[in-house]
Order: sequence, then C-alpha cells, then structure tokens
Amino acid sequence: MRTLYLDCGMGASGDMLMAALSEAAPGGDGIAERIEALGLPGVRAELSEVTRCGIRGRHIEISVHGESEDAHEHHHHHHAHRSLQDMYSIIDGLTLDEGVKADVRAVYGLIAGAESEAHGCEVGEVHFHEVGALDAVADVTAVCLLLHMLAPEKIVVSPVHLGSGQVRCAHGILPVPAPATAYILQGVPAYTGSIRGE
Repeated sequence: MRTLYLDCGMGASGDMLMAALSEAAPGGDGIAERIEALGLPGVRAELSEVTRCGIRGRHIEISVHGESEDAHEHHHHHHAHRSLQDMYSIIDGLTLDEGVKADVRAVYGLIAGAESEAHGCEVGEVHFHEVGALDAVADVTAVCLLLHMLAPEKIVVSPVHLGSGQVRCAHGILPVPAPATAYILQGVPAYTGSIRGE
C-alpha cells in the first residue's frame, strides 16, 4: 500500500506542506511553473533549496504582484474579503483537472464551515480574509495538486504541533489555535509547546 506520512512536529502550514510534497511527488520539481500556470492574476512562485538548523529542504515563495506571503501577514488590510461563492468562482477558473478543483473546493468548504461556527453565522455569510488571498489559494491548490500527483492510498499524519500564545489576523488578536482552526482540529491529535505563534 502506498502510504504518505506527514510529520507535523513544526505545524502544517500550506507552504510547508507544499514544499515537502513537491520533493516527494513525481514531477514536483515543476510545481512553481504549475502554480504560475493556474491563471491566478499576479501570482508568481519560486522554488529554492534552503538549509535550516543544518538540514536541507525546500522552500516555495509565493508572491502576488511582487508582494510576498510574509508581507501579506503584516498588512492584513490588503486581504480581500471573499465569500465562499467568490472562492468557488476563482477555483472554477483555475487551469486544473476537475478532480483537483473538487479537492480545493472541499478545503474551502471545510474552512467556511469552521468560520461559520466560529462567527455564529451562515456559511454563505462567511468572508475569507487571510485564506481568501491569492497566495493562500495558490498554497491550497498546490497541496491538492501534489497530493493528486503522489496518489497515496493512505495518508498518516503525526499529531499536529499548534504553537502557542496569540496570532494577529483580520479579526484582531486571537488565541492559538484560532477558533476556526480549533473547530477543524476537533478529534485530530494535536499539542502545544513552547513555540510562540501559530
């Protein structure tokens, strides 16, 4: 049985998953080009080799109109406020197989359900902030695409390290994990530690 194991001891951000999966997937070396070919306006991707704590790995930098993900994290007012229908429209316009699009839609549907619970509103009233930005769409889409390329029969995931403390987002300062994240993680083995932040 073809099994994919994900070690989430340092969390599970979109860019971390994307970089790790790109190394494992056949054809993953071309993921930057695949991201740029999706048709997301102004989205660019750069794959590089990095060394952190003496360990070699991959890093994928996504930028939108020349602004990197890191810059987006510090300028939340630049984030679009997109509804689930807006997200579905973006996903429908991507240059992708229908199976991958269905998985991307499912991810955003899951997030919308969690945001709906956190905010006490209907799913149709949810507005995506950080995860509605085009760099996040590129991250989610690339992870779904790479999983299709890997085609594992089974996925096994370690307990997820959540971080600790607080995180700044479009709604202000929230605890880690943020309420919508905590909702998604119900029943998922997870733990906190001394790392501050998400």
